[in-house]
Amino acid sequence: MKGKTRSFLYGILILLSSLLTYQAHGIMLIPEKHSVAVGEPLKINFPASIEKTLKTQILDKDSILFFTDNYDQNSQVALFQETGQVHVKLSLFGIIPVKDMLVSIVPQVKVIPGGQSIGVLLHSQGVIVVGCSGVLDESGNVVRPAGDAGVMEGDIILKIDGEAIRSDIQVRDLVARAGSLDQSLTIEIKRGSEIFTALVKPVYCKDSLRYRVGLMVKDTAAGVGTLTFYEPQTLVYGALGHLITDMSTNRPVELSDGKIIDANVQGIHRGRRGQPGEKIGVFLGDKRINGTITNNTKVGIFGYLQKPIDNPIFSKPLPVAMIDQIKEGPAEILTVLKDDKVERFQIEIIKINPLARQDGKGIVIRITDPRLLEVTGGIVQGMSGSPIIQDNKLVGAVTHVFVNDPTRGYGVPLEWMAEESGLLKSSEQYAKKTAA
Repeated sequence: MKGKTRSFLYGILILLSSLLTYQAHGIMLIPEKHSVAVGEPLKINFPASIEKTLKTQILDKDSILFFTDNYDQNSQVALFQETGQVHVKLSLFGIIPVKDMLVSIVPQVKVIPGGQSIGVLLHSQGVIVVGCSGVLDESGNVVRPAGDAGVMEGDIILKIDGEAIRSDIQVRDLVARAGSLDQSLTIEIKRGSEIFTALVKPVYCKDSLRYRVGLMVKDTAAGVGTLTFYEPQTLVYGALGHLITDMSTNRPVELSDGKIIDANVQGIHRGRRGQPGEKIGVFLGDKRINGTITNNTKVGIFGYLQKPIDNPIFSKPLPVAMIDQIKEGPAEILTVLKDDKVERFQIEIIKINPLARQDGKGIVIRITDPRLLEVTGGIVQGMSGSPIIQDNKLVGAVTHVFVNDPTRGYGVPLEWMAEESGLLKSSEQYAKKTAA
């Protein structure tokens, strides 16, 4: 009898342990920070594994915010009438404290959706070293002046002899001048967060019949993408939804200046498994779309338009959705397939991951529109930045394609883009404001 009792208790302990492990996994999926717009309900979408067992308690409501009477503990809903910050305490069954969440109540932000194709022109800060090579000197020996001085692929050359560098031609001319004077070059280099100098003496190359230091550099980048949104009062815009990196080094392009201009889609290379497709675009100039690029970030590029842009589908601003307002199910994207015509296409949001802030891949989508699938095969290069709309809110932007399944890809929540653009304050900014 005692053996049966011990077995029964052991079984109960295993069951409880499994249940707590399951609950702990669900708790780990809850972000520690959350945002909600003024006048919008705070509805925390808990993982299904803990939704019925997790209870919330909102702290310091009297000191910061006014709550309406329709706060419902069971459905986790509250309404806020002022901006500010509150703490939410989470507990299992209302008994076991498990996590604290910081909730920022932010102003309602409305923007005009994009969808237009844009040409992206960048001018990097300095020039990027994309390769190092040997130089055949006049004696027939292969030497590596820059490599021996410590210069590496991926380095950014900021200055040469105190002169700010903006182009590969400028580097070539300075090397030629120093070589003709039999002088060394003082090169200022940025590698990651470190800045240092290297002393490099040009060598006359027997093959090319000119002075060289054994470096291949690149100064500009260009491509076709999609405008995501702009704010009609400030003309702040966001586009692409992801970071621009140098294809040679896979490192972020550090901007000194840049611009976006009109682009027409002249053709599409259809995507297929293992080989992403792309839009073939032609840059038209800046007659209709003209904007600066001030920031290149993990969630897109940002800057200012010179003038408003008409959207033929949405002429009035749409609210920016907080990430908890996004739900799995039908949605649509705006993008261009031919010339400059913005069209709407059906998609499905199949997953939301609020913890994917580091890489910006907070949404997983699937293309469901028959015509879009027929023309493109799914998500193609140049579609990055296409706005995602759900329930008459701007919820995100298309960013990446699944290489092995072009019908699926990632999106970035628009809340993150709005924060990065400065239109929406982050939780950290609210925390600083509260502390002050």
